[in-house]
Amino acid sequence: MNAAVRKLPIGIQSFEDLRNQGYLYVDKTALIYKMITTGKPYFLSRPRRFGKSLLLSTFEAYFQGKKDLFKGLEIERLETDWLEYPVLHLDLNARKYESVEALVSILNQHLEIWETLYGDEKKDRSPEERFLYVITRAYEITGRQVVVLIDEYDKPLLQVFGDEKLQTEYLKTLKAFYGVLKSADRYLRFVFLTGVTKFAHVSVFSDLNQLTDLSMLPQYATLCGITHEELRRDFKPEIAALKEQYNLSEEDVLEQLTNLYDGYHFSERSEGVFNPFSLLNTLSFSRFGSYWFQTGTPTFLVELLKQSEYDLRTLIDGVEMKESAFSEYRVADNNPIPLIYQSGYLTIKDYDERFHLYKLQFPNDEVKYGFLDFITPFYTSVGDDDNGFYIGKFVRELESGDVDAFLTRLKAFFADFPYELNVKTERHYQVVFYLVFKLMGQFCDAEVRSARGRADAVVKTKDCIFVFEFKLDGSAEAALQQIDDKGYLIPYTADGRKLLKVGVSFDAAKRNIGEWLYE
Repeated sequence: MNAAVRKLPIGIQSFEDLRNQGYLYVDKTALIYKMITTGKPYFLSRPRRFGKSLLLSTFEAYFQGKKDLFKGLEIERLETDWLEYPVLHLDLNARKYESVEALVSILNQHLEIWETLYGDEKKDRSPEERFLYVITRAYEITGRQVVVLIDEYDKPLLQVFGDEKLQTEYLKTLKAFYGVLKSADRYLRFVFLTGVTKFAHVSVFSDLNQLTDLSMLPQYATLCGITHEELRRDFKPEIAALKEQYNLSEEDVLEQLTNLYDGYHFSERSEGVFNPFSLLNTLSFSRFGSYWFQTGTPTFLVELLKQSEYDLRTLIDGVEMKESAFSEYRVADNNPIPLIYQSGYLTIKDYDERFHLYKLQFPNDEVKYGFLDFITPFYTSVGDDDNGFYIGKFVRELESGDVDAFLTRLKAFFADFPYELNVKTERHYQVVFYLVFKLMGQFCDAEVRSARGRADAVVKTKDCIFVFEFKLDGSAEAALQQIDDKGYLIPYTADGRKLLKVGVSFDAAKRNIGEWLYE
């Protein structure tokens, strides 16, 4: 069967639709069966578009006893009873939560549906009282314990990020509602909650200390996402189509897919997984592209970075985080890194066993350059649509060896800053330099200094290696002299390409590049 007639489940959130309509399914049912048979109340944090909704829909189909949907899958071999349980599925995903009334309204809509099945005697009570009543009645009427599935528990909280008053109200409402799951424990067969974050984990779930958090357990690291083995096993026709489309070998296709979409590690000792949304789009359309980043703008992350005044350069190069920081996110901590990790823009790349420190970095090139492209307009005057144009021009000028044109463009880039940015600190301008050179890395080998004893920036083109040194309130001559004195050219002398050193002065008063020299 060729790739053109195979249906890949992009955006499909219903397991029943996926199976009945002939979509390809990457079989995760052995892991699902393991959860179902070894525990009861679970929580899983994963970034958006990682298949959390489809996972809950799969649980729902299983607990409704729909054996036919699982034909040919691992769980068919494992399960023998296929009992039917009452399932209460609360989906908080597709809704605008602009007020407490909007949140209560969506809870009420679900409660009303459940009450038509199990009784509405408590319909005039609070949402949490009604929820408890529905659970107990479902148990009494069916004689079976109840399954509760909650999708995107934190969506209301993320939508009002920064509005402390509204967030406090939402927390109060949700804490009371989710708290029912503890008092109703004896009536419950299985509970599973998903979300992007462990946002205000203790506040929301303070009554739910029995929840098993799967988010960083190595046994379940591949539950959402696609592994290398699954890619090679299940997507042979699509890989072949990419080979033909781009005239690449199979290994080159796999390498490019890996660089762009792989690299998510949800535990310190787990294999990496591909972002399923980006991978499925690429395989479906035989086109490498930036898919995940285009489906949602992380504006709350930008607000968080602004509020915390976090040095973006640290974030880009990779940051260490202690184990306890993963347990929750608190707004008052003024540390954006846990939330940025949980949202999928950083992932675990290394782990220090001795000090229990995690090294977090961008998972792959799609996220890295998508994030840098997105963040640049917040630090510069470049509009969203201009970003690629600017970076492309910078690269072309260096590739043609035109240092003057490159630095003239960089000077114009700084001169064009809007008025409100003119009071920015020296660090702000350092970050902008950093962004420019990092974004050039999409198209050429560009490095920016991340440690002492190295040049400010190095750009390698096909024919030439440029070594840049920028001097704040110093001369271009002094910058060139530093390149010589510090031996910045030495690592590249055996390369064979032409070496060019570039000294640039930066005028702090004018907030712009001054003179430059190169040789």
